[in-house]
Amino acid sequence: MNKAQLIDSVQEILGGDTSKRAASDALDAVLNAITKGVKQGPVQLIGFGTFKPVDRKARMGRNPKTKEPVEIKASRTVRFVASSALKSSI
Repeated sequence: MNKAQLIDSVQEILGGDTSKRAASDALDAVLNAITKGVKQGPVQLIGFGTFKPVDRKARMGRNPKTKEPVEIKASRTVRFVASSALKSSI
């Protein structure tokens, strides 16, 4: 499912009188809130899962074309851990 399909699904769930623009704005608001929250720490959505910020250490990698070693810089990323309720519903 891509973002456009998710917007259509939100619009359908909210009801026939909800515009596609309103559904898009609602989805964008939720995604922005999650993004802001993850910058501060874990965001736990009961019954869905947890978005956790994860710091990755610098490490050595290898250029697959030239086979020479390459340093991969430290970075921060997000990890999603699905709740048991979500796992059991799939």
